[in-house]
Amino acid sequence: MGNTGPPRMTSWCKHCGAGIAAPPAGPSSGVRCALCRRVTRVERHRSVGSASSALAPLSPPRTARSARLELPAGYPASRGKKRAVLVGVSYTGTSYGLKGTAKDVELMRNLLCDKFGFPGDSILVLTEESDDPSRVPTRENLLLAMRWLVAGCDAGDSLVFHFSGHGVQKLDTAGDEVDGYNEALCPLDFEDKGKILDDEINETIVRPLGPGVKLHAIIDTCHSGTILDLRYLCRLSRTGYWQWENHVRPGKPKGTNGGLAISISGCNDDQKSTESSVQGFSDTAAIGAMTDSFIRAVESEPGTTYGRLLSAMRATIRDSQGTGRRLPGRIGSFVRKMITSSAVQEPQLCSSEMFDIYRKPFLL
Repeated sequence: MGNTGPPRMTSWCKHCGAGIAAPPAGPSSGVRCALCRRVTRVERHRSVGSASSALAPLSPPRTARSARLELPAGYPASRGKKRAVLVGVSYTGTSYGLKGTAKDVELMRNLLCDKFGFPGDSILVLTEESDDPSRVPTRENLLLAMRWLVAGCDAGDSLVFHFSGHGVQKLDTAGDEVDGYNEALCPLDFEDKGKILDDEINETIVRPLGPGVKLHAIIDTCHSGTILDLRYLCRLSRTGYWQWENHVRPGKPKGTNGGLAISISGCNDDQKSTESSVQGFSDTAAIGAMTDSFIRAVESEPGTTYGRLLSAMRATIRDSQGTGRRLPGRIGSFVRKMITSSAVQEPQLCSSEMFDIYRKPFLL
């Protein structure tokens, strides 16, 4: 019987949670994960009752245990530098159903491909219309898609996460929210399986971002202002004055691992987001007001800055929802700009780091 050599011991990738194998002998070294292609340093320790060196079998870290899921066959095979997860939840057959979320996803996909050069085979879409069970926006599928998005991210990667559906607030019991409430996304099965809190979203797609990686989250839901739990929220007045507010409590770090995370959301944490009918589409093809305003702002001014983008989005929504929308000409424009209405949603900008919103170009 031939000697097959010592068995390879199993540890866990610290980045994506996949199992990795390494030789049992030799000094401590880095092992490259076959799934995410990143390197994990594996420490070898002397085994009990033996002078030989061996790998200490490790348990997967808490954040990795849930990530150790086999990727479904229907997932994109491409791992390009630009990747996106687009989610539209319609809650079909319920009293709280939404009409326009699938259209949101379709239009967002077109924007990413046509305007920003995202490869179609690097975009993962989750909607109720999918025939693939792994692409239906359940809680489990949504979390897996988010992990796929950031797994193996490297310098130069541009990632996009878009969610169109319901969002809610829940009382914060951990003491890490400035306003005392967590924000949460509602997957299709949230009544049975639960919502996805901002804490879990932050842990899943924000903290793994390494140096040189950029994530944009575009969230079209109610109560979505600080949905990623990023450190800074931009306060922008109707007159153009802006400043960053720190929204992280001392001792509650929720930053990236050196990358940049930016969220553009449908409204403030205490506001609700709406759907709107778009000229050229039937009522059943209405889209989210935030998604509509975002796409219009991007297409109307290529090379815009984050400040101009946010201002344009708010102006579009005020024109369709706000005070003075029935007044013509300069009078209506002045009223819509200067009079605040709590009923009008205001898109929000958050970031893991501060920057000049009128100088930094908006790029995906």
